[in-house]
Amino acid sequence: MEVGRAMLLALAFVAVASLPVAFALLFCADEIIDRVACWHAEWRERRRERRIVARLDRAVEADSLTRGLDLTEFDRADRRSLQEIAADLRRFGGHRVNQVGRAVIWHAAVLDAYDEHLRAACRCLGLTEHLGELAGVDREIERVRVEGALHAAGLHLPAARAPHRQRHH
Repeated sequence: MEVGRAMLLALAFVAVASLPVAFALLFCADEIIDRVACWHAEWRERRRERRIVARLDRAVEADSLTRGLDLTEFDRADRRSLQEIAADLRRFGGHRVNQVGRAVIWHAAVLDAYDEHLRAACRCLGLTEHLGELAGVDREIERVRVEGALHAAGLHLPAARAPHRQRHH
């Protein structure tokens, strides 16, 4: 009988001691449920992002193997950012159009620099180009094609415009 009373007394003590916890749970249940739901949603989102990144890693690795790409170039500390390359392309594009009073060799040097930056932008975005392999009109056509491919990939370069000529009335 003594053991039964001791157990009953212990159970009563636990019940009284846990009463504040029960009241807190009762009054804060909505907040607790919201916090748990929020934590669970964040956990699911992080898990989803990790799966997406893992899938992208596998796709890039498989694509680089099939296309023979060297991805170590992207790990170099001295690699120029796409934003820097785009700024140079815009600058060279302006020089390319505004060639009034410049030497022919200067114009050729600007075109070579412009093409080299187009090639660098293509490498950054994983686009194919053939500027180094072509010459003359074929190279000019490839330049236009590459500019279009870069534009389609999200790199917007100003369109080449002829300088405005003043009209004399």
